[in-house]
Amino acid sequence: MFWELAGVPAVAARRGTRVESVHNVAACVVDADGAIVLKVGTVETPVFVRSAAKPFIAAASVRAGVLEEFGFGERELAMMAASHSGEPGHVDLVASMLERIGARVDDLRCGPQVPSYGPAAAALAARGETPSALHNNCSGKHAGILALAKVLGAPFAGYLEPAHPAQRAILALCERVSDDVFEGDKLAVDGCGIPAYATTLRKAALSFARFATLMGLEDDDAAALARVAAAMADQPWYVGGTGRFDTDLLRVTRGRVVGKAGAEGVHCDALLDAGLGLALKVVDGARRAVPPATIAVLEALHALEPAAREALEPHARPPIVNAGGTTVGEIAVLADWLPPDVALP
Repeated sequence: MFWELAGVPAVAARRGTRVESVHNVAACVVDADGAIVLKVGTVETPVFVRSAAKPFIAAASVRAGVLEEFGFGERELAMMAASHSGEPGHVDLVASMLERIGARVDDLRCGPQVPSYGPAAAALAARGETPSALHNNCSGKHAGILALAKVLGAPFAGYLEPAHPAQRAILALCERVSDDVFEGDKLAVDGCGIPAYATTLRKAALSFARFATLMGLEDDDAAALARVAAAMADQPWYVGGTGRFDTDLLRVTRGRVVGKAGAEGVHCDALLDAGLGLALKVVDGARRAVPPATIAVLEALHALEPAAREALEPHARPPIVNAGGTTVGEIAVLADWLPPDVALP
């Protein structure tokens, strides 16, 4: 039940110097053996990881051979793991992927979406154009799933269904990396229409620890995930976009922290140097609390070099700006959120 996900006060919205709202956060960090390094709040209640699962979804396509079959490189693979902003470069790349697959825009079943990048949305409106499925933040993931269907000899039709061969391959890989089984109310429908799975924060953290270390995985899964991590590190702009936290985190850590956001306040990270996985959930689902909370945990784990931490400051303390453009407050982690004994030596 939802109420079992008991986080603790972690991120505050301040108007002036006074706290106006507080977001509770639950978080878990584990190593590749599943040993808990950090635990805040309840970490054994299943939560939908949403788009944080995209690296594993992309890995299922890599494992099946879609990169070789369609001549996809690092950019395309990063796009398959992306929640992109709908900028022109994102849209053009997905269109190119569909052409190589032999698919049409109409084959994408993710639905149209206004670009989250303001200038791209404004330019689209100025041209009198309406958004298409290409602009959906999940269009790269869907293109990758269509490529997987093509390689498997399965039809494009019905690719959203859990019983479709492409989804069976994806869910099987996600179950393997997380040591979980997705059935009953742990399997639902994501915002873009594909199956969404729920797992505990502990098991989500385990899947990202394995992503970081490639330990405890089948050889083919490990090889596929290594290629996904390398592509995300090499092409961070395609993973998110201009000014996006995931893109900036990949860029400033030079791919040593591979993070991926999910809707409703989820963020998961593979800490390559430390060999750890992090999974956190903002209990009320507030997206604005995710970057400050994630940065605080990464800093506690000594996963950020000083220069990287400084570069991420705009995400650690985003301003609250009123309609007139005046900064009137900020979002920031509460000073006493993390206990002093959670940091690694």
